[in-house]
Amino acid sequence: MKNALALIAVAAEAAAAHAETFVDQARVRNVEPQYENVAVPRQECSSQYVNEVRRTGSRDYGGAIVGGIAGALIGNQVGLGHGREAATATGAVVGAMAGDNVANRGQSEQYVEVPREVTSCRTVQDVQPRLTGYRVDYEYHGQAYSTFMPQDPGRTLRVRVSVDPV
Repeated sequence: MKNALALIAVAAEAAAAHAETFVDQARVRNVEPQYENVAVPRQECSSQYVNEVRRTGSRDYGGAIVGGIAGALIGNQVGLGHGREAATATGAVVGAMAGDNVANRGQSEQYVEVPREVTSCRTVQDVQPRLTGYRVDYEYHGQAYSTFMPQDPGRTLRVRVSVDPV
């Protein structure tokens, strides 16, 4: 029995070895492009103006510096012993305040609203179609077939034909 099965297997292989293949032309009946939707990220930015409050005018800090130095010198002359250090520090602070008032007299601080552009961005997903290939319907010797191909084959399609004895 085993010998018979082995003989059948060898005969089937021999028949398959005698099968002939060749290339022929089939008529294309329909070609339909196939697409898939792909998400493509992009930046979407918008600008808007906001009012920002700013101080105008310039302060003169030279008066505070000169006043602080003069006050420290006067305080150093007035104090005695350990009190001399405290008098020097107090004289420097009082002199700096007085010098600042003299240098910036008549200048009041003014504030003005100035528009400022603020840009904000976000990522948006655009959906775009992308060609993936073509569904091709073709006919060969009266039989209808369909396949998927990466390119449009045109009016005819090369097909491989295999003939096996029955």
